[in-house]
Amino acid sequence: MRPLFLLAALFSTALFAQSSGDAVANAHVVYANRHFEQTGVSAAPDGRLFVNYPRWSDRYLNAVIVQTPDGSQEPYPDLEWNRWDGKPQTAANHFVCVQAVLVDQANTLWVVDPAAPLLTSPVPNGPKLVRIDLLTNRVLQVFPMEQVALPDSYLNDIRIDNKRNFAYLTDSGHGGIIVLDIGTGESWRKLDGNPSVLGNPTIPVVVHGFELKQPNGKPALFNSDSIELSKDGNTLYYKAINSDTLWSVPTALLRDRSADPSPAVKAAATNLFPTDGLWMDSKNRLYLSDVEHNAVRRLNTTGQLELIFESPALDWSDTFSEDASGNIYISASRLDEQPRYHDGYSTRHGRPYLIFRLDGLDPH
Repeated sequence: MRPLFLLAALFSTALFAQSSGDAVANAHVVYANRHFEQTGVSAAPDGRLFVNYPRWSDRYLNAVIVQTPDGSQEPYPDLEWNRWDGKPQTAANHFVCVQAVLVDQANTLWVVDPAAPLLTSPVPNGPKLVRIDLLTNRVLQVFPMEQVALPDSYLNDIRIDNKRNFAYLTDSGHGGIIVLDIGTGESWRKLDGNPSVLGNPTIPVVVHGFELKQPNGKPALFNSDSIELSKDGNTLYYKAINSDTLWSVPTALLRDRSADPSPAVKAAATNLFPTDGLWMDSKNRLYLSDVEHNAVRRLNTTGQLELIFESPALDWSDTFSEDASGNIYISASRLDEQPRYHDGYSTRHGRPYLIFRLDGLDPH
């Protein structure tokens, strides 16, 4: 691994990080399916595991499922939410194309629906956040996001500040940060056009020795995607996949609708690699999905970059979660195998989509 330089935005002093040796995690496959491409995973305190599937192809069934501790699975919160009929008139109260799920500290599940099937423009009435009570398994609120979703938007990942009652999302299509005041239901965009939210076309994404390219031959480009919130809620971290820099911004400037946060954006870490997911544990150590090497790496507060887990089966390490016992979860979405990057043909060949549990990484 290349060295990376950490700035005070992430740690109290500037550090020069070095990578360490062998992987340290004890990994177990806790979920597998051979049919439907997955992205997000989130673990609930009661042992349930929530998984989502974006509508990226005609091979599609459910948007969100729950797996109980005994291994049984069913659509969540019910079958009706998972059976959109393809009409804009019904998009507001059905899952259209779900990208992420997140269990927050209030024991509610947040479902991010960019409503952009097949990665097209968002369906009218479709972009939304759905908040579900995990005790009753009923939808508590639907937050329409059409007012902040642009024609090329793709709502990607989310973090919740339960103390301040705000949500932060990345837009990996247009590029930008979206802020939701949960109390009022109002939302707004920040950092549109800022270089920190845009992918760098000179930084290719190479998986299994193959550079991902669009059908037009240009490099595949992903804007602001990875996101994480500091434990005190004061700082938001984010990163484009095609970027070697992790950025940070004070959340106070995001919550203030009239403030321009651009002057306060700082590089938290540089000379990184393409990442899709971020996770900060209770000890302020940052986990990064290394999509080019089918790996998980951890950036410690000492500046050490550790290899936590690496496996060919972790193809396109995507989304993190953590359970009550401090086990870290990571999904494999196999995004690099999509037909759009291979002249219209999938290279998956029946290999399963997996979710791994990495045991005992964050004992509380």
